[in-house]
Amino acid sequence: MMLHPVFLQTVPLLLFDVLFLSLLNKGWPSLALLGVQAAWLEATLRLLALWGSWGLLSLGWPSQIPPAVLATVSLLPPFYLAAGHWVGDPPLLLSSAPWSWLLVGYGAVGLALLIWGVLGQGGTTEESKEGDQATLWKLVKLFRPDTPYIAGAFFFLTMAVVGETFIPYYTGRLIDILGTKYDSDAFSWAILLVCLVSLGSSLSAGCRGGLFTLTISRMVIRMRSLLFSSLLRQDLAFFQEVKTGDLTSRLSKDTTMMSRSVPLNANIFLRSLIKVVGLYGFMLSVSWRMTVLSFVETPIMLAIQKVYDTRHQALLREIQDSIARSGEVVRETVSSIETVRSFATEEEESQRYDTALKETHRLKNQRDLERAIYVLVRRLFHLGLKLMLLYCGYQQILAGLITKGDLVSFTLYQMEVGDYMRTLMYIYGDALSNVGAAKKVFEYLLREPSVRTEGTLAPVILQGHVSFRNVSFSYPSRPDVQVLKNVSFELQPGEVTALVGLNGSGKSTCVALLERFYEPQSGEILLDGSPIQEYEHKYLHRQVALVSQEPILFSGSIRDNITYGMEGCSNEQVTAAAKEANALGFISEMERGFNADVGEKGGQLSVGQKQRLAIARALIRNPKVLILDEATSALDVESEAAIQQSVLNRQARAVLVIAHRMQTVENAHKIVVLEGGKVVEEGTHSKLMDQKGPYYRLVQRSSCE
Repeated sequence: MMLHPVFLQTVPLLLFDVLFLSLLNKGWPSLALLGVQAAWLEATLRLLALWGSWGLLSLGWPSQIPPAVLATVSLLPPFYLAAGHWVGDPPLLLSSAPWSWLLVGYGAVGLALLIWGVLGQGGTTEESKEGDQATLWKLVKLFRPDTPYIAGAFFFLTMAVVGETFIPYYTGRLIDILGTKYDSDAFSWAILLVCLVSLGSSLSAGCRGGLFTLTISRMVIRMRSLLFSSLLRQDLAFFQEVKTGDLTSRLSKDTTMMSRSVPLNANIFLRSLIKVVGLYGFMLSVSWRMTVLSFVETPIMLAIQKVYDTRHQALLREIQDSIARSGEVVRETVSSIETVRSFATEEEESQRYDTALKETHRLKNQRDLERAIYVLVRRLFHLGLKLMLLYCGYQQILAGLITKGDLVSFTLYQMEVGDYMRTLMYIYGDALSNVGAAKKVFEYLLREPSVRTEGTLAPVILQGHVSFRNVSFSYPSRPDVQVLKNVSFELQPGEVTALVGLNGSGKSTCVALLERFYEPQSGEILLDGSPIQEYEHKYLHRQVALVSQEPILFSGSIRDNITYGMEGCSNEQVTAAAKEANALGFISEMERGFNADVGEKGGQLSVGQKQRLAIARALIRNPKVLILDEATSALDVESEAAIQQSVLNRQARAVLVIAHRMQTVENAHKIVVLEGGKVVEEGTHSKLMDQKGPYYRLVQRSSCE
């Protein structure tokens, strides 16, 4: 096993130090007569000697020992003597002391180096730290509208903390009054001051808490609104890559965590900081020697907290992801309950959810176990320090340096300052965990969609002439598979164009590109001679309407679903659209007519009824381009014929039809045949049948089925 370079260089330095102290003890035996000044003289000579040896060692091997370590090792003994004799009577000179004192000095410096190393190593890289700082700054900027509330909260916070800081001071004064000749006036005055300070501090704390709570509530609402608006602007590929459970988790849990982060952490941080400064001020006024000793707690607890925070942050991220996965199982199963029931997989889905819950439970148990170990170590260390301070305080009472009341006040202050110092250390880890949640929210909030909706073109008159020109496309999830290859065809106003081909030939992809769910990698799609990305978003989707095979309805009335996205529609327009979609019959038979509730996702209606409502929803927009993607697949022949008569024969619009029923295709003005992502044939039904090509084979296969 190889030894660390620091250890290899410390050993010869320690041996040289021992040799120098031996020579110093033999050369100047009367040095101790100078008293405390002798300790500083010895430290100066020792520092010069160690510095020289360090320089010699550095000539043969680049030194791994910081120069500050040499100064600390040399100056620690006289500083200890200057602080006072607390535990027994230490030797005045290190050169005349047992070698254990020298080893204690090196051990203390080594422990300090270890703590410094732990504090300097963080669980993240420099780039990650910079990213966390940038995220926190973005988070702070979002609180600008709440500046008056936060300022008021900080004012009351300061008043509350100042009042709390004075309470232990007056408690000590009361003990001193009771321990000496009783003075009723002084005692009454002290009691009055304690009451006034306590009352003012409590009122200020209540106002502070109320203002911070109000700020958090405002921020949660604002963040959820911003995030939801950002999600709605994302392209379709984003929703195919990200699970619904992740999105709902970000909207509900993560927005709450990040909204609480700045007010609560700022509240706790400033409160603790003011407390620490005030408490240390009082502690120094009571006994600066005991205050210096209490400083030992801070670096050691910082190192322990650093290690714990790094692990705790990683566990929090795993728990958040685990909760999101279990939530996704519930949403996926409930939304697909018919499929689950039809395949009798209730038990399997229950086991899948149980597995997700067990993983979350395991991670939480691990988090709680590590928390318990951390708390145990922290409390044991705090108990040891408290015992040491009580003993040193007893020594100082005997020496007449402090009174009993001073010791009580100092003990109360030290108990409080320890808690607030630990709070300051905890805030860092808590802020990091909230930054993790904020990063995920900002990732979605600041994400730029690949399909832009910044077009401004909105002509008063639109013909509805659509042109696909050499369009090639691959889905973002499968960039190496080209779904469309130089596809070119046109939709003419007043004509019905049928798009046919086997499954996977690219029919639905053409529809998705025309609806601007995706952007083609090459080529362009024109509407009346202008690229469709130049059209204003709402205008384009009012003029180009899509009815899919499995239309989605929203919970609400039939009228709400027909007029979805439209404002100011009259009853006559709604009725006309329903009649044109052959939906007026079943709507009239319902008890509440157009006000009847369709249920979640239209669950109260049949598939055919949902398709007719979806067609009515498209027709009420009076679009210039109508896309029917298997939109009549669930209708009977009579209903489909009625819709064809009213919808497909309109001269004012271009219609693109994708259907497996050949009757619909045969009546089209033009048929475009796709095969392997390419246009292989184009023409009327009779023309393509005469050619006996791919379309002919499709018709033959359909007739055989």
